[in-house]
Amino acid sequence: MAELPVVFLAHGAPPLLDDAGWIAELAAWAKAMPRPRAIVVLSAHWEERPLAIGATRPLPLIYDFYGFPDRFYRLAYPAPGAPDVAARIRALLAAARIPHVDEPERGLDHGSYIPLMCMYPDGDIPVLQISLPSQVPDELFAVGRALAALRREGVLVIGSGFLTHNLRALSLRETPGWAHDFDAWSADVIARHDIDALLDYRRRAPGVDHALPTHEHFTPVIVAAGAAGDSPPTFPITGFWFGGAMTRRSVQFG
Repeated sequence: MAELPVVFLAHGAPPLLDDAGWIAELAAWAKAMPRPRAIVVLSAHWEERPLAIGATRPLPLIYDFYGFPDRFYRLAYPAPGAPDVAARIRALLAAARIPHVDEPERGLDHGSYIPLMCMYPDGDIPVLQISLPSQVPDELFAVGRALAALRREGVLVIGSGFLTHNLRALSLRETPGWAHDFDAWSADVIARHDIDALLDYRRRAPGVDHALPTHEHFTPVIVAAGAAGDSPPTFPITGFWFGGAMTRRSVQFG
């Protein structure tokens, strides 16, 4: 079986489903990649320590957003569960001495199902969500390295977040300088495979305090980089959303 890429994607929010251009970009990206037999997602919207492995059967979606039209609270994405992948992840984490638990009643949050509805709209690929166990870059990179073997087993590993995520800046009409600077710095560091800089982003990246008032949306890219090994990165989707508060930059490793 061919080795699959590793992906970090900007997951949008429910309004992504009204953005025909972005939907088309995500659909084209998925079509260009080998079809996975299963998908594992680490979303910015699930932080739990130790690392938690979610439901292995279809459960109702988690509508973890507020103030949107009612239709967004009726979304469905009944993807099959992936109990075999969950078992494999337990073994990989145990081998890497990474603590983990099961959360069998924890369904998919919008950081998983919103982009997957655009990429794999039939919902026929098994999906498993696991938590971000930490905001410590070294620990997250180690999680990614532990998951790397899944790539050779037909599993697509996805980190889901935003490289910049400042909700207080949603009303801006133009992309602020700090967003441009942080997005460009991230792209450069990822393109050069400068892992030391990536792990030290809180100290080295320009505009980090404005770009990331909190850090959970950025850190999934660190897990993705860990799983990617030496695979070269490309940026299938770029640009900014909502006037520039959030970059849509997404990464494919391999």
